[in-house]
Amino acid sequence: MIWQKLKELFGGGATMAEVFRPEWIGLLQQNMPLYTRLPEELRLRLHQRITQFISSVRFEGCGGLELTESMILTIAAQACLLVLQREGRPYPKLSAVYVYPATFSSVSTRMDAHGIVTEGAVRRLGESSRWGTVVLAWDSVAQGAHYPDDGDNVTFHEFAHQLDREDGPTDGAPALASGAAYRRWSRVFHDNYADFLQKTEEGTEKTLDAYGATNPAEFFAVATETFFEKPRQLSEERPELYAELMKYYSLDPCEWLR
Repeated sequence: MIWQKLKELFGGGATMAEVFRPEWIGLLQQNMPLYTRLPEELRLRLHQRITQFISSVRFEGCGGLELTESMILTIAAQACLLVLQREGRPYPKLSAVYVYPATFSSVSTRMDAHGIVTEGAVRRLGESSRWGTVVLAWDSVAQGAHYPDDGDNVTFHEFAHQLDREDGPTDGAPALASGAAYRRWSRVFHDNYADFLQKTEEGTEKTLDAYGATNPAEFFAVATETFFEKPRQLSEERPELYAELMKYYSLDPCEWLR
């Protein structure tokens, strides 16, 4: 099993230079153009985070998909970009990543205003659960990684949900350092979300995907996609929102565009 082989390699005590093979760098350069924009120190840091991620999270192909090194590295690199500046295990509550070839079915449960619960199958590109799993459609992962400027990246989106869950409910507010940080985040995100809802309804929103209007959790996930893939547009149109994301991720993607 390719994931198990990678895990054993990364957990063998070798140095980073010995473990992270040159061909893997070539795969990241080919599959994830955003990787090539990173300064050298961040690329080296990303290599480290990738090894930690693969060593601690199980990867499993589903729906007949046979995982490859290229697939695992591409998913891990995008997931780890979100936690590049953190210490310790990249996603402490995450246990497994399941990968389908393309869109997959998932059971959706809803309760209406009368308390009537209905279930139905829906087609998804990705899913992040409170049980410590992420499910992804490989074709969407590959496309999102290959086009780093369109603001559409399912891996960033689903792993943003994982970060959102670290402090409890998925509510659009991830774990922050202090009460003051939560108050500032609440104000900025509330104001920007309200403005975003209005502009989406009017058809005048230019930068953030309309899916973010679903709820605050989706707004955070969509904002994360945009932060990494359309940083200049986001910083110009929503500077306070960009600043909050920059503080949270301890990164400034606008610098990578120079």
